[in-house]
Amino acid sequence: MNDIIHVLPDTVANQIAAGEVIQRPSSVVKELVENSIDAGAKHIQVIIKDAGRTLIQVIDDGKGMSETDARLAFERHATSKLNQAEDLFALRTMGFRGEALASIASVAQVELRTRREVDEVGTCIKIAGCQLESQEPISTPVGSNFSVKNLFFNVPARRKFLKSNKAEFSHIEQDFLRIALVYPELHFELRHFVGTDETLCYNLQSAGYRERIVAVFGKQINTSLLSVNAESSLVKIYGFVGKPEDANRQRTKQFFFVNGRFMKHPYFHKAVVQAYDRMLQDGTSPDYFLYFEMDPACIDVNIHPTKTEIKFESETEIWKILMASVKEALGRFSVVPSIDFDSDSMLEIPPYKKDSSAVEPKLSFDPSYNPFNTAKSSTTSSSGGGSYKNPKEDWEKLYVGFENDKSSFPSVDMKVDEQTFPSRLSSFDDDENLDSEVTMDTKASVQSSMFQTENQSSSYCFQLRNKYILTTVRSGLMCIDQHRAHVRILFDQYLANFSAKKGFSQKLLFPELIELTPAENAILDEVKDDLYYLGFEISDMGNNTVAVNGVPATDSGINVKDFIYKMIESVHDPNVDVKGEMAERLALSLANMAAIPTGKPLPKEEMESIISRLFSSANHEYTPDNKRIIAIIQDSDLEKMFKS
Repeated sequence: MNDIIHVLPDTVANQIAAGEVIQRPSSVVKELVENSIDAGAKHIQVIIKDAGRTLIQVIDDGKGMSETDARLAFERHATSKLNQAEDLFALRTMGFRGEALASIASVAQVELRTRREVDEVGTCIKIAGCQLESQEPISTPVGSNFSVKNLFFNVPARRKFLKSNKAEFSHIEQDFLRIALVYPELHFELRHFVGTDETLCYNLQSAGYRERIVAVFGKQINTSLLSVNAESSLVKIYGFVGKPEDANRQRTKQFFFVNGRFMKHPYFHKAVVQAYDRMLQDGTSPDYFLYFEMDPACIDVNIHPTKTEIKFESETEIWKILMASVKEALGRFSVVPSIDFDSDSMLEIPPYKKDSSAVEPKLSFDPSYNPFNTAKSSTTSSSGGGSYKNPKEDWEKLYVGFENDKSSFPSVDMKVDEQTFPSRLSSFDDDENLDSEVTMDTKASVQSSMFQTENQSSSYCFQLRNKYILTTVRSGLMCIDQHRAHVRILFDQYLANFSAKKGFSQKLLFPELIELTPAENAILDEVKDDLYYLGFEISDMGNNTVAVNGVPATDSGINVKDFIYKMIESVHDPNVDVKGEMAERLALSLANMAAIPTGKPLPKEEMESIISRLFSSANHEYTPDNKRIIAIIQDSDLEKMFKS
């Protein structure tokens, strides 16, 4: 019987390895930039075309490679960072596995131009799908220039399942910033070509840690950063944490770095959050940029090819040091609120003096005073004796003109006439889009409950716990979620404006200035026309700053900055392909922020308006994101509750 086990060819083995190491274009950027850092580069340029599908180019001014090294670099497990297994416990470099270049060359067309300072000419090597095409001398600057073209050209399935350009570039930007934030002394550039249009996304000059964070995330973050600095025999922790009042649900910026390497660590994240004990609102999370320095022998980075999961030898001890250092930073900058006693309403208490004696209080009274003697004259009363006599008041003056001045009092006529609700009747009679389950029952029952006889109260609806609107229908009791109902109403209104290309805007007295990152500004520029149809008037102020001059004319106010940031994140979300759904996503984001919040008391007229406008919608039972708006408690269910 023939043997069945055999060694895979290098081309197949490299493609298998590429499945773990090269997951998307951002993985290529990460590996090449890390190699540039290990080569001692001071200036690193990253050029992207079509979100990495067409071209990924990384240019550095590092030490470069010889002709032989350039060829061997593309072999599997070929590396200059390890010589023996013990070196894994003393790693100071970003890369060490020797798989990245081999994996990239197996799924793309790669061209490398490199030269050392001691060489007069450099070398140019071209590889496609692990096959060496050419290698020849070339004139090139000192350093390395990697060009990765047509990624996954020989793996159609992988290329097909890449997400949209926005999503893929989001991942590239994320990996780029994770490296740029931990090496502020280096000069980084990121350029993106879409067709023939070039965008300089980042030009990060050499700076300190705080300056690098401000250059990446904008000037507004500078006032929010609190310094953290703790050093022990086990670990050194330094960096910055955000103030509690600046914590939010979106746009959280949370970064851990250990020995110059980005890492994900939920356990340490819990330590930071716990340090903010009772200082954060529910659902919010603080920003932090924390750097760890420790002995490489105490950590293990060789867990996953991406090298973002790291094991620590003394996690519990580091957890305690981390939480204590963050608490110390919050306390040092007086972030914890101090106890402030209210002294304005306090009584003035003179200080006690030992040399002063207390004076006994004396009482004076009239021994001849008799409260039961009403026969005494007023002269007796004025001399201190006799009874007190109330002053004479002419109360009739208060009622002069009362009967003739009724305009200042509200009417107490509680009778309801059907003419009071003409819009409500028309909204039910004209609506032919209500589904069969709700149309007849709801239409008849709500009308019958609204238009009672004159002997009954007109309070056909009321609010429960400032969250639900309750009204009676023929089959029982209808409960409407006020926030979700308003979301549905506003969503339909915004989509109608969007379809008609007419945005109804109200001017702001003072324009709202918003600072964005270059990538965020590029995204906002793409959807600016769509936002205009929703009612936003946005102008570019330059330097990645925009001014919001007008907002949609909605029933409720919105936080302009929060909406713009949230909208950018929804469009920028790498896990969602928003192609063909831009209008719906923008309208839903705006409706959720502008809708009446849960917990707001509503007057009767506003509840009536919500019910009327809700049932004029074609889909009044569910929100655009498929959440139930209406629930009906049947009469039969109520009767069962009272059966004993």
